[in-house]
Amino acid sequence: MASLSAAGLSLIETKIDSYTTKENGIPGLVFIAVNRNGERLVNHASGLRGLGSVESMTTDSTFWMASCTKLVTSIAAMQLVEAKKLSLDDADIVETIAPELKKIQVLELTLDGSLHLVEKRGRITLRMLLTHTAGFGYSFLNPKLKKWSEPIGLAEYSCLNYDIFTQPLVNHPGERWEYGVNLDWVGLLVERVTRMSLGDYFRKFIFDPLGIQNIGFFPTTAMKEKLVYLHDRLSDGKVDIRQDGHLYRRPLVAQGKEDMKDIVNSGGAGLFSNPEDFCEIIATLINDGFHHKTGNRILRSGTVDDAMLYSDEGCHLEMFSNQIPQFPDFGRALPISSPKPYLTHAEAELYPQPHQQPQGWGLSFFYLVHSSPTGRSAGSGFWSGLANLIWWVDRTQGVGGLIASQMLPFGDHDVWKCESEVEHILYQNLSH
Repeated sequence: MASLSAAGLSLIETKIDSYTTKENGIPGLVFIAVNRNGERLVNHASGLRGLGSVESMTTDSTFWMASCTKLVTSIAAMQLVEAKKLSLDDADIVETIAPELKKIQVLELTLDGSLHLVEKRGRITLRMLLTHTAGFGYSFLNPKLKKWSEPIGLAEYSCLNYDIFTQPLVNHPGERWEYGVNLDWVGLLVERVTRMSLGDYFRKFIFDPLGIQNIGFFPTTAMKEKLVYLHDRLSDGKVDIRQDGHLYRRPLVAQGKEDMKDIVNSGGAGLFSNPEDFCEIIATLINDGFHHKTGNRILRSGTVDDAMLYSDEGCHLEMFSNQIPQFPDFGRALPISSPKPYLTHAEAELYPQPHQQPQGWGLSFFYLVHSSPTGRSAGSGFWSGLANLIWWVDRTQGVGGLIASQMLPFGDHDVWKCESEVEHILYQNLSH
């Protein structure tokens, strides 16, 4: 069982504190690392809930998890694949559940700079949605999608159906990887198959079996009292509380079911959670779908691992395997500038690796084909959230965790550097 030395723990805590105490540093951070039994190897909060606040950051503070939500949505989808209610590769099933995906068109940019919609060359499958190869994009990453939506614009974090489910494709299905609203569509498939809201499904089949309460699309009053402030790092490097308030505001001000009914349960970005509860999900994936503390299984081990399971068409069900070997450089061919620089920096390869090494993608997250400079094993998975949160799962060494901040734009240098450094310390001081 993975454990951490006392010296290693002290080094990690000191390193994190150095980032929250320096001038124009990160206002507050939480870093939690767990083993497969859910034991906390690190459970450290540093700094404040908000710049200028008197409240200290705590490990049970409430964070907008943003795209960390995608991991939970992929678990839900794979539960339904196991139950044969969804299929990874049957486009007929997807189009029956969501006929909109049969009719959807592709946005193309001509040489003269004009935009037009064309018929798509292929059909969309659940596997494509989970691997971001279905053809969808984000308006804050894709310039032509931003241009197409003007002058009205698209705001994927408005919680409105319009901003997510009226978008055209920006690529033909299966022809390239591009990060986008794919997992929101997966969440919609889950809702239509189960006839439950995505939040209710998560609660019944994922959160309750893991015994976690402080997580959901609509934070409770107690969760809102511990909400972490959302910050901006300005162009001069200074940090300030976001002037327009919280980017993902509507679920925070919703009053009762009437307000909630028109708010999308976004499978791509909608969850709020404290880091402690989210790390119960991490521990469960480290442990091949079995939650040690409650004794409940939320996924078959073969769905997580490389054991052979079959759906109706005989496909492997492997979350932690490279699903897109045909695109070994998918994360490197990225735009030079950001269409919405207040949300995300110009894209860069945030997780450095030698360029001769292929990149990989599992079922909704980055998959390491080779081991990493920090010590992560080949076969590990990780992903992040817009407000600079980063999770990882290393099933080989039996460790994983989450670093959580609430900073915009995405790609904050300090957060990513801190995560890399503390993870390196962790692996250097890990024993089994």
